[in-house]
Formats: sequence, structure tokens, C-alpha cells
Amino acid sequence: MSSPSDVAIRSDLDIVIARTSARDVAKRLGFGAIDQARIATAVSELARNIFLYAGSGTVSVRLLDQLGRSGIEIICQDQGPGIADIPLVMQDGYSTSRGMGMGLPGAKRLMDEFDLRSQVGAGTTVICRKWRR
Repeated sequence: MSSPSDVAIRSDLDIVIARTSARDVAKRLGFGAIDQARIATAVSELARNIFLYAGSGTVSVRLLDQLGRSGIEIICQDQGPGIADIPLVMQDGYSTSRGMGMGLPGAKRLMDEFDLRSQVGAGTTVICRKWRR
């Protein structure tokens, strides 16, 4: 793994910065335009969730190099209220913000690996990865 690029999420502008940072890293790694867009969209959704539900948090973008495979790892962390029912929030169409409900399930579909851990009252961490083909 390479040095991380960390973006503090405290405003709408930070969501754009995190999205752009992830896209730039993906481009440097040689991901094609479609995968760059997938990564940027997933980061945008995850960063937006941090801002909406926790108020603040961090999005870290790291380069991966494992067993000859290169990829990108996104770690989204907050110390917000946490998620009481992970299976429920991972259902397509579920939303607590009257949005489209595509955030977490959509981000999961866009990435190759997706791990969500949350503790009520302590916060949420999402780690997702996309591998270069």
C-alpha cells in the first residue's frame, strides 16, 4: 500500500474534493474512464453519507499492490450515530433521507470489494476496493 490521500469531510465541497481525489488516483493507476467514474461515484455516495448522517468524517484513498494486482482502496470513517440495522440499509430503495436510497447498495455494486462495519453510538467505517483489470 502507498501513502494515503486523506480528505476531511465537513461540507458539500469536501465531498467534491474526495471524489476528485479518488478519480485522480484511479487515473494515475491506469483505470479506464468507466472504472474511474465508478470509483468517483462510489466515493461521492459514501462521502455524502458521512456528511448527511455523521456531520463529519474522513475519506482516505490508498493505492493497493497485492500479489501483482494493483488497485485502489477507499476507507470512509466517521464517529456518527452508527447504523443499527446494516442489512436494512443495504437494501435497494431503503432511505432515511427521502433520497433515492442508492447510496450504500449502489456504492457496493460499483466496487469489487465492500466491507461495512458500524457500531451504534460509535460510528461507521466502510472499506471498499477496486482492482485494475
